[in-house]
Amino acid sequence: MTEGMTLEQYERIDPVATFRRGAAEMRFATPNRMTFWRVESVLEKEPETIRWIEGFEAGEIMVDAGANVGMYAVWAAATRGARVFAFEPESQNYATLCRNVALNGLAESVTAFCTALSDECGFGTLHLSALEAGRSCHSFGEALDFNLEPQRFPFHQGSFSATLDSLVAQDALPAPNHIKIDVDGIEHKVIAGAAACLADPACRSVLVEINRKVALHRAIVETLERLGFSYDAAEAESALRKDGLFEGVGNHVFRR
Repeated sequence: MTEGMTLEQYERIDPVATFRRGAAEMRFATPNRMTFWRVESVLEKEPETIRWIEGFEAGEIMVDAGANVGMYAVWAAATRGARVFAFEPESQNYATLCRNVALNGLAESVTAFCTALSDECGFGTLHLSALEAGRSCHSFGEALDFNLEPQRFPFHQGSFSATLDSLVAQDALPAPNHIKIDVDGIEHKVIAGAAACLADPACRSVLVEINRKVALHRAIVETLERLGFSYDAAEAESALRKDGLFEGVGNHVFRR
């Protein structure tokens, strides 16, 4: 904060939005319109994600792959007492994610990694749709859109990927009870890199964004069903975008 500036003056140029849910009060940094929209629409954008989090038990482990600015990571920790490990490789989103963790006093509950989850470990390129907090549709590795078709991106940054299995094996985090995967294209790679975690009975549920137009995404359903998970077809259908750019894309919640 600039010397001599009051908190009220500071928050006019670096605003924070407050959201209440039951006894929980959450604060989110809103440096631009996109981040404010994420707060404004949190209950309507993905109601199935909110319902999924409401089923968590206190102390359970959640992995959030593609955490963006941390709306659901903070939500799970603040409202359910979950222990969250959030992965977000894009620099502006990661900085805002960390600020949101700090704003809510959740440093002991949410650990943020500036890392992509994928099917292999190593350095690579993160292709960015925009260099702005709150944006999505970035692509780690190949320059592909959410349909896995080649796309030109206006900016890129160096990044690093890891598999969820390798991180658990190295004791970077415990075996998760719940996994959220929303990475705008390479969900199948995150699943491949989490084979051991998904086979572990400790994993109770997986929420994954599936693009029904992509064969590699449709195969995710078969993979998870073979591992003993099932999903509510009506719930998945209601979450599916029915028109627009993301037609055929929606969250599927798999439970054991």
